[in-house]
Amino acid sequence: MKLYDLRSRSYPWIVVGLLWGVALLNYMDRQMLSTMQDAMKIDIAELQTGTNFGRLMGIFLWVYGLVSPAAGTVADRVSRKWLIVGSLFVWSAVTFGMGYADTFGQLYCLRAVMGVSEALYIPAGLAMIADWHRDRSRSLAVGIHMTGLYTGQAIGGFGATVAAAFSWHATFHWFGIIGMAYALVLIFFLHENRETVAERQASRMTAGSKSFPEQIGSLIKGFGLLFSNIAFWAILFYFAAPSLPGWATKNWLPTLFADSLHIPMEQAGPTATITIAVSSFLGVIAGGILSDRWVRRNLRGRIYTGAIGLGMTVPALLLLGFSTSLVGVVGAGLLFGIGFGVFDANNMPILCQFVSNRYRATAYGIMNMIGVFAGAVVTTVLGEGKDNGNLGAGFAWLSVIVAAAIAVQLFFLRPTTDNMTDDRQ
Repeated sequence: MKLYDLRSRSYPWIVVGLLWGVALLNYMDRQMLSTMQDAMKIDIAELQTGTNFGRLMGIFLWVYGLVSPAAGTVADRVSRKWLIVGSLFVWSAVTFGMGYADTFGQLYCLRAVMGVSEALYIPAGLAMIADWHRDRSRSLAVGIHMTGLYTGQAIGGFGATVAAAFSWHATFHWFGIIGMAYALVLIFFLHENRETVAERQASRMTAGSKSFPEQIGSLIKGFGLLFSNIAFWAILFYFAAPSLPGWATKNWLPTLFADSLHIPMEQAGPTATITIAVSSFLGVIAGGILSDRWVRRNLRGRIYTGAIGLGMTVPALLLLGFSTSLVGVVGAGLLFGIGFGVFDANNMPILCQFVSNRYRATAYGIMNMIGVFAGAVVTTVLGEGKDNGNLGAGFAWLSVIVAAAIAVQLFFLRPTTDNMTDDRQ
């Protein structure tokens, strides 16, 4: 029997396992740069300032955000398998090429290309999982896939450790080679669900029968429905505000750990990323279970669960900003990770309470773009704060923005259903 035969009960989980590896590489390749500034600035003088390092981290986010709204559309119109394979191969080749870069400009351009290729993966990967898991296993399958992202983030923290043992050039080379080799593995073992492929083709044929003005009108109508919905504006702010500390921890937490604890980056990098990754995993599981149970008794259960998660990040950010002890800094990181995981697990479920399934992909693409743009801004601002000796204070101030997001969420988000449909939009 072929691996992609729908009658095989094991193959849908093989897909999850294969894409778990892609998710790991997706976050690992983007994360490891955040820990290697000390090693790289010896050869590239521009990286000696936090401002330039923030620009290097930020360009990835700006490009990633710009591509995000279109990424879902692309994934619905081309082969998801080949989009995933191609995306993985390109960003792995970029990682490999970064090992040969010897100027800031070269790194900057390569990081921008990585933003394009990595943005194309997430919509295609999640859609393929949904194609193969169409019943009660869907949430579990998506949740398992998310642990690949957290694992990749944790492993990426060892970039400085590997660079110290060998060189930053070799680190980029070997991580890139691993990704390109894995892309070749996917060519032979990753297959699409034939049934859903046929459904997408039929849908494209139906859409193709509409005139161009009709297709444009349908698109405009979708955006009009979203932006005329007050709840959607509240959700955008609720999503964007926590993205500021979310991306701050991804890009600057290793540096903050090194500065606050006075330890070398090869120790601070793994400590920071493992702390966030492990605690976020626990938060996602706990937040998902609590939200699913609470909403059965109260439609605002998901809202309250998300608020609890964000509430945990407020004192965590204050501790990250001002603590100088190992217990204080690591404890704050654990508290932040659990809280952010609870928040992360409820973004799409909350969106489903206010936006119908017909427009959710578009809505999530817009949310992702706004969140990533917020991350790009905070990455650059914190880089300037690092140069001025105010990195910790920058983390502490983010707690005020998160507190505002909680207030907006609790005041404006009052769902009338747990699953919005077109007739109620």
